Amino acid sequence: MLTLKVIAENREEVIRRLAKKHFDAREIIARIIGWDKIRRESQQQSDANLAELNRLSKTIGQWMKEGRKEEAEAARLRVAEIKEANKKLEETKESAEKQIHELSVQIPNLPHDSVPEGSRAEDNLIEKQGGPHPALGADALPHWELARKYDLIDFELGVKITGAGFPVYKGYACRLQRALINFFLDKACEAGYTEIQPPYLVNADSGYGTGNIPDKEGQMYYVSQDELYLIPTAEIPVTNIYRDVILNDTDLPVKNVAYSACFRREAGSYGKDVRGLNRLHQFDKVEIVRIDKPEHSYQSLQEMVDYVQSLLEALELPWRILRLCGGDMSFTSALTFDFEVYSSAQQRWLEVSSVSNFESYQANRLKCRYRDANKKTQLCHTLNGSALALPRIVAALLENNQTPDGIRIPGALIPYTGFDLISHAK
Repeated sequence: MLTLKVIAENREEVIRRLAKKHFDAREIIARIIGWDKIRRESQQQSDANLAELNRLSKTIGQWMKEGRKEEAEAARLRVAEIKEANKKLEETKESAEKQIHELSVQIPNLPHDSVPEGSRAEDNLIEKQGGPHPALGADALPHWELARKYDLIDFELGVKITGAGFPVYKGYACRLQRALINFFLDKACEAGYTEIQPPYLVNADSGYGTGNIPDKEGQMYYVSQDELYLIPTAEIPVTNIYRDVILNDTDLPVKNVAYSACFRREAGSYGKDVRGLNRLHQFDKVEIVRIDKPEHSYQSLQEMVDYVQSLLEALELPWRILRLCGGDMSFTSALTFDFEVYSSAQQRWLEVSSVSNFESYQANRLKCRYRDANKKTQLCHTLNGSALALPRIVAALLENNQTPDGIRIPGALIPYTGFDLISHAK
């Protein structure tokens, strides 16, 4: 969340920048500042009372020695009054702090100045694009038909076992999934990321720390008996490694990578856009996470964008990078680049990654800090990105590489799959 200092000292700028996210912050900021005034006044009066208490405590002892018992007794009564008053002031201050916190978590992160205006996906800016677009014939099949033809993925069996959005992978598809996961992890480790194997269940504090609670709580599967949430992304457990941690500036940037299964309710999703692997409730993803100093975080963001681009180039897929507009950004992000690959049989672009800088927004919730060269404690910046999410990568690989002889495997993956062509069911 935004710090109270940022909200109070940059009120008009905060309102102006949040308008780009189509969030009217005027009323909520006015309420925060009103509660902050009550908090400060309560603290100031409490401090004044404590100073009087200290003075009276010294005076009472002196008066007792001098035999001025009536004055000492009056002072004792005044001490009791002050203590009762301070008790009420503390309650008022705590109530004000609670209100400030509850209001602050409702305010999105400030978008970076480079975020374009816009309210929907069509307003996102295409930064760059590349990769080969295959020339498929009129008889090209979408991935769900290829999956049936080569017995790769059974969507109906997944419905029987669990429900829609939980496919069953078989034979070559299982090996392709494992190949992609290992390829992505190996490439990340070569790029200097440390691999983490996180839990798939997190507590509410972890969900709160990354901003998924309360913003995306309705999209997360909840295990009520244990009060735990299934993770929608490895970002949550990996970033929470640094909750309530103070790092040294020499430790930064921290670079972690993690593979995990991901679980998302995707409430309200329907129609052609969710067919096959296009939108699932359970899927596999490799996530990269960075913790960095504020002055270096946007260099880190560019490095992450370049890295994800290199993965798509290695997979020989047509790709493009979008700079998200204010209305299409997440609640917590300051700047986000989405990666899409072209699905030639479906003739549409599929999102496969989001790479974001959250600046200090998550770190403030997490209390993720570092000591600078002057030993002063500062908030870190946090960043993350998909590198990569598997379902739509698999969909594009199957569709774009279909040939009369079978489905070709990109050269970079062959050492991981152990085969170069899917030509029959296995």
